[in-house]
Amino acid sequence: MKNLQDLLEHQLKDLYSAEGQLAEVLPKMVAAASDSKLKAMFTDQLKQTKSQQDRVRKVLEDIKVKPGGVKCEAMAGLIKECEGMIEEDTNDAVKDAGLIAEAQRCAHYEIAGYGTATKYAMTLGHDKMVKVLDAILDEESRYNEELNDLAIQELNKKAV
Repeated sequence: MKNLQDLLEHQLKDLYSAEGQLAEVLPKMVAAASDSKLKAMFTDQLKQTKSQQDRVRKVLEDIKVKPGGVKCEAMAGLIKECEGMIEEDTNDAVKDAGLIAEAQRCAHYEIAGYGTATKYAMTLGHDKMVKVLDAILDEESRYNEELNDLAIQELNKKAV
């Protein structure tokens, strides 16, 4: 990488990979969750994740960069954590609380990634890209808040 544009392209490829990995584990999280609200949130997030990956692909194509070629190692580690919780031998309430924790870790990573990529795009004057990335950042932030609310208002209490 020689400049901020190269770094932005790398960050976008990383986010593209992260979204793809997340799309693979979310169906397993849906199956592992016992709470109907949590299952619905993970199901909705799967649709959103696929949409986000499509939008990142389009952003990359708009700047004449092919998606792929980068594996998001951070998300790979977070996915391992998700899979560990999926396999955890515990009661349903504790598993649901743990699944929320893992989902939030993934969301926090994405929030950091999209926040950084948005700022790079702003600096480089990619106004159209900024709008797309900022919209995804807002979606991830809302998802994180919804997970947090479900955990605090219901699921953590059940896990006590």
